Amino acid sequence: MLNTLQRKSVVALSVLFALGALGGCATHQTPTNSKAATPAAKTESAPAAAKAEAPARKQTYFMVYHENGRIYAMTEPQIYLGLMEHDEVPLTRARVGGGPEGETVVFGITSKDGDHLDKPTAAEDIYDGRTKDVGAFYGEVVRNGRYHVFGEWKDFQDYLDHKEITFTYTEIGTGPKGETVIYALNNKTKDSGHPAALIEQFNRLHKAK
Repeated sequence: MLNTLQRKSVVALSVLFALGALGGCATHQTPTNSKAATPAAKTESAPAAAKAEAPARKQTYFMVYHENGRIYAMTEPQIYLGLMEHDEVPLTRARVGGGPEGETVVFGITSKDGDHLDKPTAAEDIYDGRTKDVGAFYGEVVRNGRYHVFGEWKDFQDYLDHKEITFTYTEIGTGPKGETVIYALNNKTKDSGHPAALIEQFNRLHKAK
């Protein structure tokens, strides 16, 4: 039969054993695998990756040599399409005698432009040659009942300077109302022939089927 001193020793040993066991369990459950931090890392990097993939805005420019003797110039596709469909532009700023042969030039302006009419609009900067480089570009010139389509800024500038395109790909009757569409090519693209990407842009803008 255990005396009082022996019973106290047994209890003390039991308590120490229990504490040691709990300490071992806690150590075993602590995550040591570095992969546990992976989800947090992915979550933080996702917004940065999405931002990096955001496409740059393409500069657009449209000119219409109208049968009324005026030249219309604008940067916004919707203003241009409204002119072609309804023969009118809601907001304009005109330059009498500003054309190469004394024509009146009418610049289509946006509501945003209207807040800063003390400064030239983007359409005027391009027309006057102050814009030197725009990066990604798409433009159209409607003249003599034909569409001239440009996918590169330099090709567009060359046409404005010389009123002709050295290399072209022409489609007869494929315009919105059956007009001829002339696609501008250059030394880099002329050997490819059919400019599929440029044709797709034209059709998408005019919703051709």
